Amino acid sequence: MRRLEDRISRTLLAGGAIALSVALLTSCDVVIEDDASSSTSPSSGASGSDSSGSGGGSGSSGSSVYGVLPLTNPDGTKRGLAPVTAEADKKASRELIETVPTARAGSGASYDRKKFGYAWQDTAEGIPFAGNGCDTRNDILARDGKDLKYREGSDCVLISMTLNDPYTGKEMEWRKEAAAKVQIDHVMPLSYDWRMGASRWSLAKRKQIANDPINLVAVDGPTNGSKGDSGPADWLPPREEIHCAYSTRWAQVALKYELPVTAEDKATMLETCGG
Repeated sequence: MRRLEDRISRTLLAGGAIALSVALLTSCDVVIEDDASSSTSPSSGASGSDSSGSGGGSGSSGSSVYGVLPLTNPDGTKRGLAPVTAEADKKASRELIETVPTARAGSGASYDRKKFGYAWQDTAEGIPFAGNGCDTRNDILARDGKDLKYREGSDCVLISMTLNDPYTGKEMEWRKEAAAKVQIDHVMPLSYDWRMGASRWSLAKRKQIANDPINLVAVDGPTNGSKGDSGPADWLPPREEIHCAYSTRWAQVALKYELPVTAEDKATMLETCGG
């Protein structure tokens, strides 16, 4: 626990928490990276064992066993996604979603995952956890998991953990030997980003959205695989209780990166929060 607290402290000092209130693995994005290149010396990773993920239900801090409410976690540095259940929170989520612009999706013919940088490299700048010596996948596993166990001599490479998956509600025991059991979902899929305007971005900005913790959540692998590059109108997590939180996070990512969503997706996002 002490080691994780030190890692959190160093991460926040080095990178700063980007407190913006605006923040997929697509079928082409399912990349389970070997961690041989990850740092094996102490470095500043994510906050995998904070108390926000250990509660049994929503509290005044907006936390639950599945994570933290998206509206109280605008930079994505805290664990997972807590269900949005209070009417006041649903209203705030609808107000946020209402501000997301809409547009028709462009062509995805030229999309390539590599145009968003090599998967999970610690080289994106200007986002939480960047440059901390741990690859993005391990940062998100550490942020969202509990009972973390690391490779001997490493503060980065996880070999086992427990995950409370917000998409399915399952508690999962994960081991590195079966890495694909847990995948890192790009909440707003990279190919969707490409079709909505990221094709015109610089490589540096595409690396940011691909590695920004506000756009990433550790989830059940097969469930993530079923999502593909779908927007909310075509795919929502199987656990209905998490739908509003999922839509809120979509809105935060879209607003942070100034991307529109389709009119159909926006309508669905509002519906999930009672709109």
